[in-house]
Amino acid sequence: MSIALPFIAFLLLAGIAAYHRLRLPVWVALTAAALVACALLGANAVAVTIVALITALIAVPLLVPAIRLPYITKPLLGFYTKILPPLSDTERVALEAGTVGFEGELFSGRPNWAVLLDQPAPTLTAEEQAFLDGPCEELCEMTNDWDITHVRADLPPEMWEFIKKNRFFGMIVPKEYGGLGFSALANHKVIQKLASISSVVSSTVGVPNSLGPAELIMHYGTEEQKDHYLPRLADGREVPCFALTGPWAGSDATSIPDFGIVCMGEWNGANVVGVKLTFDKRYITLAPVATLIGMAFRMYDPDGILGDTRDIGISLALLPRDTDGINIGRRHFPLNSPFQNGPLDGREVFIPLSQLIGGEAQAGKGWQMLVEVLSIGRSITLPSTASGGAKMGAIATGAYARIRKQFGLSIGRFEGVQEALARIAGNAYTISALSESTAAAVARGENPAVPSTIAKYHCTEMGRQVAQDAMDIHGGKGIILGPKNYLGRSWQAAPIAITVEGANIMTRSLMIFGQGAILCHPWVLKEMKAAMMPEGPEQVREFDRNLFGHIGFAISNAVRSLWFGLTGASVGKAPGDAYTRRYYRKLNRYSAALALCADTSMLLLGGKLKFKESLSGRLGDVLSQLYIASALLKRYEDQARPEADQPLLAWSILNAVHKIELALSDALRNFPVRPVGWLLWALIFPVGRRATPPGDRLSRRAASLLMVPNEARDRMGEGIYLTPTEHNPAGRINSFLAAVVLAEPVERKFLKAMKNSDIEALTFPEQLDEGVREGWITADERGQLQALREMTIETISVDDFDTEELRSAGYKAEPEFEVLDAREHAIS
Repeated sequence: MSIALPFIAFLLLAGIAAYHRLRLPVWVALTAAALVACALLGANAVAVTIVALITALIAVPLLVPAIRLPYITKPLLGFYTKILPPLSDTERVALEAGTVGFEGELFSGRPNWAVLLDQPAPTLTAEEQAFLDGPCEELCEMTNDWDITHVRADLPPEMWEFIKKNRFFGMIVPKEYGGLGFSALANHKVIQKLASISSVVSSTVGVPNSLGPAELIMHYGTEEQKDHYLPRLADGREVPCFALTGPWAGSDATSIPDFGIVCMGEWNGANVVGVKLTFDKRYITLAPVATLIGMAFRMYDPDGILGDTRDIGISLALLPRDTDGINIGRRHFPLNSPFQNGPLDGREVFIPLSQLIGGEAQAGKGWQMLVEVLSIGRSITLPSTASGGAKMGAIATGAYARIRKQFGLSIGRFEGVQEALARIAGNAYTISALSESTAAAVARGENPAVPSTIAKYHCTEMGRQVAQDAMDIHGGKGIILGPKNYLGRSWQAAPIAITVEGANIMTRSLMIFGQGAILCHPWVLKEMKAAMMPEGPEQVREFDRNLFGHIGFAISNAVRSLWFGLTGASVGKAPGDAYTRRYYRKLNRYSAALALCADTSMLLLGGKLKFKESLSGRLGDVLSQLYIASALLKRYEDQARPEADQPLLAWSILNAVHKIELALSDALRNFPVRPVGWLLWALIFPVGRRATPPGDRLSRRAASLLMVPNEARDRMGEGIYLTPTEHNPAGRINSFLAAVVLAEPVERKFLKAMKNSDIEALTFPEQLDEGVREGWITADERGQLQALREMTIETISVDDFDTEELRSAGYKAEPEFEVLDAREHAIS
């Protein structure tokens, strides 16, 4: 023991110092004190001497700048510069455009939860709430989704007029320009509410407040552009669209083939310097009805009219619809969701330089402008749409599962249905928290590049899962389209959200971790910038500061990962109360694991990491689920820790943690350098994987919350359109739930009496009358059961149509078939 004591002390103190991230001099001092104590306690002198020499060999070169800088840092800088992957202008702009919020803490391996929990709870102003309760509610009441999607393939004229008159297109436009001047949070709430009744309406309103020209003009436009266009966009005199995507440039927006040549041309009767544009765009939302087109193109100046630069770069312009040469194509028809969407093209369309967004000064800066605005728009429209649809799906499906009966039981009592209901409840709860979190970040003035991609990807994917589970539970009710079907269009449209604003496959495999690994990491971007500084002593010193900070960071995360793995993250300092503290500890563990895996991957793979899309996607999943779980905990804290929500919180957190372990497991099992993968596994999972998905008991609790009136269910329904109007069948079914629950004991009593009687072949009203005569039920209970039957019939009813109603307006039957009816077809 006297021999082992100094080595044990050395390792123990090294582990403690690394875990708590103590500075190197502190560790040296503690180790020296420990060795003195070991010597006084009679430890073997040779062992003490060996440990002291090891400590000195580590500490002296690192603590003495005269040794460290020329003999360690400078050679490492040279090596780092050689292996540093080239950072393209596109990647550099994307990195510089985004800001880092709490997601940076998740990459730290030791999140400072105060950064998250001290953020103010997101709230609306009185004016914003009044708009939701007034014009937004009224617009929902006007909405007849079947009429929009099947009959008109468009919004009716009165809805277009209402939207413009009430400045729905100008929610983000400042008040001084005639807009509403709403926060990003209010924008989110409006889109969420509209999406709960019609995704066509929410898309129509969402696009002008997302990547519409208004956002770009507000940030980069000239004063003349702001004064002219913003008031017209705010009050609907101008309907905007933005043309980015084309046949040859979708997710790879920097490869835009559309071009503009600087030249002289005529504009409003004058000969001016401008650009001749040639472009071919598709999938452009609002293009068929737009009066003002935002256009992304690559700008060239072959004759040097503006200067020596020939390839000026991606630029953005404003094109009035009536500009000569613009061709607005026919409409696309995206999966029976007929929001206005279509192609447009033009050849040698001349515009003056004054039509460039920001004027000539912003020529060539279009990609930077787009990246900054895209992350803002991506944070709002699609996550909010997914939230509105998922919350409505949860509320309506919970009510339907309680009202619809099979084998004498509500179908929500069957365990198979409960599994799907629990997924709906948990995913809807998660989508709501995640979408609100990113909107709140924008409202605080952040430009959340990484959270916006997380929110877009995961909200739309979870929204698709909610739609699928809701369809499975509704069965025939879900698949028969018609005015009574409130799910079919959401199910059809789910892939649209998956595809737009960056296809989800690309978002997951390239963007989330690809941006996060550099932008959110506390040291990598600093090291890269230091390596790109001019050569000299200042470069070496700056690289030195960041390099050794990074080395200490990596060692700490290895130690923390091992400790958390051994203890199951069951001990350690963490915020929260007795219920949630365990969740914070789990996230501390996986934050350290993510940081360790990210560092190892970047060190060993370097520039090749961007081509390891499976690894990047899996590490992106870890970052995403960490961010999602933190958003859930923040929401729970902001709502004063409602006990009724605990089953939803627990289900959602356990689901996120299980996904984290699956992603880490897959990443390590398939790590490109196999021995390193084994070592990482030993550090992160020293006793194996332990996280499991939510169990049956918890799932039953989560599912049951959707099938009975309660405060957790009410919170789930906050912010969606539940008014039981004629054209809101989901709202009507939801309004039945309380009465159905109250009537169930009477129904059971009546059915039991009927079963024990010899009454046969009576209609339901006759059965009720007999029940009153026999004294099984009272007259009031008879009315209660009659109302229950009517509510049940409305809940389960589906639509039917004459054949002519389903035929296209342009269809003409073949003559030989006109004389045959359906029965003759069947006979033949």
